[in-house]
Amino acid sequence: MQIKTERLLLRPFTEADAADLYKYAKDPEVGPAAGWPPHGSVEESRNIIRLVLNGPESYAICKKEDGRVIGAIALMLNSDSRLAKEEDACELGYWIGKPFWGQGLVTEASEALLRRAFTELGMQRVWCGYFEGNEKSKRVQEKLGFRHEKTLWEVEVPLLKEVRIEHVSLLSREAWRLKNM
Repeated sequence: MQIKTERLLLRPFTEADAADLYKYAKDPEVGPAAGWPPHGSVEESRNIIRLVLNGPESYAICKKEDGRVIGAIALMLNSDSRLAKEEDACELGYWIGKPFWGQGLVTEASEALLRRAFTELGMQRVWCGYFEGNEKSKRVQEKLGFRHEKTLWEVEVPLLKEVRIEHVSLLSREAWRLKNM
């Protein structure tokens, strides 16, 4: 499955994307903000493609003009989600390489996946979280129409061996529909 937006192509990852993924996922300012350590090698990125970025609604964020990976986005369903436990709810997660920050690309990719969640997958609610201090992610969620639902004060981040504060936001199908009329 591929999803096209004005500037992006969202498509499943392949192992051939490992070098492009590593190029941005090795940056120490990218992964830790989202709760995972920087990738240490192309082979580690390949393994993460095999083991993590392989969900049914997991997509590589690619620039349309060259098809190269610049980030990742996913709708995490049921058991893959920490925040959404109902059958008609899912969790949105995303990251993008630092050279692409501030261009509205994550918002553009997220809008496409939210449309899919609400119109094709039958979701009634989409959850999204960000860790304290990740103002870029907070701003993306605000632009998308998410509303703060709760703050979790002692969230374990096992990949970084840390405990953090997480802000959890919610977007209902109805709120999304009203925003997109």
